[in-house]
Order: sequence, then C-alpha cells, then structure tokens
Amino acid sequence: MNLIFLVLVVVAYLVVTGILGYLGFRSTKNSTDYLLAGRRIHPMVMALSYGATFISTSAIIGFGGAAAVYGMGIVWLTFLNIMVGIFIAFVFFGRRTRKMGHNLDAHTFPELLGKRYGSRFLQTAGGALIFCAMPLYAGSVIIGGVQFVSQTLKVQYEVALLFFVAVVALYVVMGGMKGVMYTDAFQGALMFAGMAFLLCYTYYVLGGVGKAHQALTDLAPMAREAFGKAGHTGWTSMPVAFSPYWWQLVTTIVLGVGIGVLAQPQLTVRFMTVKSGHELNRAVVVGGIFIAMMTGVAFTVGALSNVYFVNTVGKIALLAGDKKTDNIMPLFIDRAMPPWFVAFFFVTLLAAAMSTLSSQFHAMGTAFGRDFLERGLNVRAKNSVAINRIAMGAGIILSTLIAYALPRFYAGGTAIIATGTAIFFGLCAAAFLPLYVGALYFRRASREAAIACFSAGVFVSLFWLFFVHAKEAVPLGLCKSLFGRPSLFPALANVDPIVVALPISTVVFIVVSLCTRPVPAEVADKAFRGVKTA
Repeated sequence: MNLIFLVLVVVAYLVVTGILGYLGFRSTKNSTDYLLAGRRIHPMVMALSYGATFISTSAIIGFGGAAAVYGMGIVWLTFLNIMVGIFIAFVFFGRRTRKMGHNLDAHTFPELLGKRYGSRFLQTAGGALIFCAMPLYAGSVIIGGVQFVSQTLKVQYEVALLFFVAVVALYVVMGGMKGVMYTDAFQGALMFAGMAFLLCYTYYVLGGVGKAHQALTDLAPMAREAFGKAGHTGWTSMPVAFSPYWWQLVTTIVLGVGIGVLAQPQLTVRFMTVKSGHELNRAVVVGGIFIAMMTGVAFTVGALSNVYFVNTVGKIALLAGDKKTDNIMPLFIDRAMPPWFVAFFFVTLLAAAMSTLSSQFHAMGTAFGRDFLERGLNVRAKNSVAINRIAMGAGIILSTLIAYALPRFYAGGTAIIATGTAIFFGLCAAAFLPLYVGALYFRRASREAAIACFSAGVFVSLFWLFFVHAKEAVPLGLCKSLFGRPSLFPALANVDPIVVALPISTVVFIVVSLCTRPVPAEVADKAFRGVKTA
C-alpha cells in the first residue's frame, strides 16, 4: 500500500510538472522567451524560482548531513543566505542587473559582463568556465536526489540516475526559461510545505523545541569524543577557533556558499526576467521567507538527528549513516517520519533537485550555446534556440557522468554533495564577483581589469584546489605525485580557496582598473542609462 501511494504521488507530481513544462514550450516563440522568459515573469514566480533554484538537495541532503557533524553553527549560513543571497542580491544587485541587462540587450550572465566591458573574450571564457565547472555542482545535486530515490524505491543507483535526469532534461530542453520558472514555482511551493512538516514533526518526535535542543546540548561529550581532535566542542557551539573543523565550517561552508551566491549565473539571470525594478522589491519578502524555511529547517533537523539516533540506536548520526554525511538525512526521514510523509518528502526532494537542476542545465546550455559557440566561435544557425538545446543536452550528459563517477572516485569520503557545491560557489565568487560588482557600480573599471580579475580568480582557485586544500588535493593525488606530499602548504591545508582567491582577484581588479583606460564612454553611458532610477 505504501508503494502504491508513493507511485500515485510521484505520478501526480510528474503530470503537473509535465503540464507546466509543456505550457512553457507552447509559449516560447523566440530566443528571448527561451533565455529570459520574455522578460515579463511575475515577481512571485520569480521569487519562488530564485529560491527553488538556490535551494536543492545539496542544501537539504548535503548540508543537512553536514549539520549533523558540525552542529548548529552552520545556521550562520542561513543568515548569510537571507542577508546576502536575498536582501543584498535583490536590492543592490538585482535592480541594476535587470536595467543594465535590458540596456545592453544581454540574455545571459557572461553576455552581460562581456557587453559591459566590451570584451568578447570575457563572454566566451565566462561561458566556457560555467559549462566546464557547473557540471560538478549539478552532479552534486543529482547525487542528492538519486540517493534518496534509490533508498526509498530500493532500486539500483544507476537506474534511479537515468530516471531522474531524463525527467528533468525533457522539460528543460523543450520549455526553456519559461518551462523552468513555471515548474520552479510549483516545486518551490511543494518544498515549503514539506520542510514545514519536517520541522514540526521532528520536534514532536523529540519531545518539543526546548527538550530537543537541550538534549542536543547534553550530547557535547559524545561530539568531543568523536571529533574533538579536529576542534569540535559540541553540536550547539562553534568549533575551536582556527581548528580544522572551524576552517571547514566557517570558510568552506559558511563563507564559500554564503558569499559565492552573489555570482551564481543561474541566479543572477533571474533578475533579468522581470519587467521592472519594482517587481524585484515585491519579491524580496517572499524570497527571504522561503530561504529561511528551506535552509533553517534542513540545518536544524540535521543537527537534531543526532538526538534521534542516539535515542534509538545508541549512535551519533554520522555513525548511523555509515560515516557518510550524505546518508544521514535520507536515513532520518525514512526512520523517524510517518510512512505517508516519506512519500510526500520523496516528491519534495524531487522538486528541490529538479528545480535547481533545471536552472543549472539551462545555464550550462546557454553558456555553451550562446556565449561560447554563437558569440565566441561565431557558430551561426537559422534557429538560435536549436543551438542552445543541443548545448544543453551536452551539459546534461556531462553532469550525469559526474554524478555516476563521483561517488566511486570519492568512495569512503564524506560530504560529497556539500563539497561539490562549495567548490563551484567559491570558484564563481573568485572569478566573477569583483568584476560583477565593478560592472554595476564602477564606471572607471576597464576591460583589462575584468579579464585580469577573471583569470586570477580562476587560476588561484584551481591551484589551491589541486595543490593546497586537503579536501580536494588529497583524493586527486596530483600534488602527491608531483611533489611527494599531499599539500604544498600543510599549515594552510584546511583554508578554503575562496579565502585566498577572492581577495587576490579583487585586488587585481582594482589595481589594473586604476592603471588602464576605462571602457569607452559610449559603452559605459549605454550600460548605466537609467540605472540609478531603475
């Protein structure tokens, strides 16, 4: 009966998703519709789409599982998500991005930067970076969804992988941005309802809010016994300052994702889908509430899962999940929640993963199709939409291969989902954020500065990932094979790349801007026309 109910719920969800994707396909008439949903999306739909794109299985499964290890300190990420990812992004970036994108007739994030700085190279290289790097993030999201599908339906990982990707690919490739945003809004509503029940029922199972959090505090000796050598002090307190756990929590998870969100291509492009700046103001409240519910619940429940597993099996969450953080949330939901909710939450996670994946696939496809092929290599076709659909298909295949290979390559490792997400967020922050801020606020910025900033951010980030940061350098083994040691600078092995790469790329951008000529006045005048009053 549980299986029948699950099948019925999933079928109903897929039918609604399919209808919305078809409506997007029917209303897509040209490249502006396909790339920017015609620039006339309702602010409520935009806010839900932005939030649903922002929050995925990487937040619920990956970072929820990470919260079971690091504790409630990860809630600082929720604060940054709301303050930076919603308020600052919408108020200080969104209005200018929308207006400048309209002035320059930009349809993608790399195209906005390329036209603002008068640099074809910047648009081409930015598109190439997104297409090459985003599959790691997309693969992480796929892993989160597929693991839950596999565990719930008791099917092989590979079977769940093919089913999962095929469903998302169908409506994204056909419906474009309209199909993506329509389905995102529906999926966001499902996610909100599912997470609200998850929080309430978790507190019910653990005996109430006060009792649950007191029990988590009382488990501090078990936390210190398991992770004390790395600096853990308990699930309701921060790790020892500058300990390995402190560096991982503060720099990789909180700062890497909390700051990196400002330069996410799949999010910034949504600012260009609404018809006026006033629409963005209306979307701030909805977006803030949505993000607070999604991340706040995932992180809180993840930490509290330790209380549940200690009470039921006598083990902390990480040990109950076979020492893999990505197993903790699916296991907790399967064991602690009522059977009917497992079916509903199955759909909630499908919605979370599909809403983010659809936007990632769309961003990868447009980056490779419009920015790299059309603008960079001058590949021309009678139907521009067809090029983007083919490019999108290539991005989907690459992401699927990563989702298939990553668990095997990283076998025995923990926090695969959170790690993959943090890497992409940090890379985008180092490569794009300084020149993005400069594009919106600094008329004196030069083309040479933008190119130098982008190049420095990418180079330093990749160097740190391959040769310094132990989380990636050790499993990759390149530093070990070339230099005979796992990290070039062991004292800095726990410092996340964003801590080094973002300041360097920022300094490079400022210094080169002051030493070179700004972009031609006619380009700056066109970009900034009406921006202050947008």
